[in-house]
Amino acid sequence: MPSLIDLRRRIRAVKNTQQITKAMKMVAASKLRRAQDRVMGARPYAVQMQRVLRSVASRVDQSIHPLLTVREEGPESRTLVIVVTADKGLCGSFNTNIIKAGAGYVLDRAQSCTLGLVGRKGKEYFGRRGYDVMFEQVGIFQKLRFEDARDIAQIAMDAFLEGKVDRVMLIFNEFKSVMTQRVVIDQLLPIAHVDEAGAMAPAAPGGDPRAQVDYLYEPEPQEIFNQLLPRYVEVQVYRALLESNAAFYAAQMTAMDTATKNSAEMIANLTLYMNKVRQAAITREIIEVVSGAEAL
Repeated sequence: MPSLIDLRRRIRAVKNTQQITKAMKMVAASKLRRAQDRVMGARPYAVQMQRVLRSVASRVDQSIHPLLTVREEGPESRTLVIVVTADKGLCGSFNTNIIKAGAGYVLDRAQSCTLGLVGRKGKEYFGRRGYDVMFEQVGIFQKLRFEDARDIAQIAMDAFLEGKVDRVMLIFNEFKSVMTQRVVIDQLLPIAHVDEAGAMAPAAPGGDPRAQVDYLYEPEPQEIFNQLLPRYVEVQVYRALLESNAAFYAAQMTAMDTATKNSAEMIANLTLYMNKVRQAAITREIIEVVSGAEAL
């Protein structure tokens, strides 16, 4: 049976931990508010841009721009998988879910894959296990900027245009609510095509139109795609980083809130046990005094 001093030390240690988790919860909540505002500001533009360009891409010839070229999958095909994790832990299953999705995607593919790792946790996991890594980006979430997304997008576009990879996939946590994050696996390159109902579909051979309606272009389609397609890739990467950043703070706030509640429950249980031990010690002393008095 532990002594009263040991129990008091244990309770004091748990209280100190509770103060830390409570402070981390408040910090995460403060950062979540700003991150959520940035996501809500960027999401409508990114989603609408994605919908329009995918719809347009299904109505034009693939040869109009190399980022639209769909390459047939074969034994020599290669996929770049960009996995967005966090730089820190203490966020529940946030990093675990992303890493599991990234590793599962690589293992399920018959073709070879190379990884682009954003975040320290992904770098530590995949780096220790010998995965083929094309690039790493660590520490960008401290002060997330559009330039960071542009650098990642440029690496992906260069690899695709140079023929080093035939497809680029993006895996990240999408922010749904404070309690919910959803793992998203999205095709970044080539620009996915959609049918008239809005579902993703492969490109029609030779650029055959999939619908009766078409767009009027001003200026020429070539000039429009030269400007919009690289920006589209940058915006989609930036949105993924913003979504992941907000989802991380939401997961961390939830995890720290749970830890704080568990600390309070542990303190209550330890206090109750300490009181029982102290009462038992007092009772034992009384019995010894009474027994000594009777012996006299």
